[in-house]
Amino acid sequence: LKMDNKNLSLEGLIFEAIGLSVENNIMRITLNRPEKKNAINPVMADEIIYSLAFAAQERNIRVVVINANGDVFCAGGDLGTMSGKSSESTSNVPSLGGGTEEISLRIRSLHKPVICEIQGPVLAGALLMVTNSTHAIAVEEATFSAPEIKRGIWPFMVMAGLFRVMPKRQGLDFIMRGNKISSHDAERFGLVNKVVDKEKLGKEVNKIATELSKLAPGTMRLGLEAYNHQDKMDFDEAVPFLKEQLEKCLKSDDAKEGITAFLEKRDPDWK
Repeated sequence: LKMDNKNLSLEGLIFEAIGLSVENNIMRITLNRPEKKNAINPVMADEIIYSLAFAAQERNIRVVVINANGDVFCAGGDLGTMSGKSSESTSNVPSLGGGTEEISLRIRSLHKPVICEIQGPVLAGALLMVTNSTHAIAVEEATFSAPEIKRGIWPFMVMAGLFRVMPKRQGLDFIMRGNKISSHDAERFGLVNKVVDKEKLGKEVNKIATELSKLAPGTMRLGLEAYNHQDKMDFDEAVPFLKEQLEKCLKSDDAKEGITAFLEKRDPDWK
């Protein structure tokens, strides 16, 4: 994963394939190629990667929401533009390199809550965002599919995130036959947290995002980092590692403030 050692800024940037806003400690990345089913072309990839790098840098961004305009959440990688940026692009967002795989690495290594707000179908490479986010909320009508096998392709990169959230039997059938599953099956298989009525989607995501944004940001980061790290460890290794992390956490400003606020019967004020 490339570390960005320079200060990134949103000043003067023109986004073409996404909308971006930061408000109340929540960054919203809105996929905005509805006419192309929000397929990820090189411009969109660059813009999402830059936004996630900016979110990693900014302490005041505590939660990221990924949502989309149009009927489809995201159709995956844009097969028509795998060759690179077209010359008529209006975007001036710097490229930090990488494509859909870099998006999933950055979501995972952000160590902040990332919520996918799913208003329509999720296909193929879009599963990289959904499976690596911490939360996914979908509407009843949403469907999920990895149809690659039907084009003679296998969803290789999707597997890393998919089998960390979905049971192996269901996950294998899902990618081996390439058939759509319903939002309720996606919920049953652990691919999404919750299914809601279309008109309640924004409200539900906002409620969760707001709640997460008010919790100890330093501890959240430390906790998610430890979660990802212990995910690849043996149990006997994981326990001593997690004990060290707990000791580190107890010495942190967040823990001191949280305990003091509890004893003083007031709301904590996270720095």
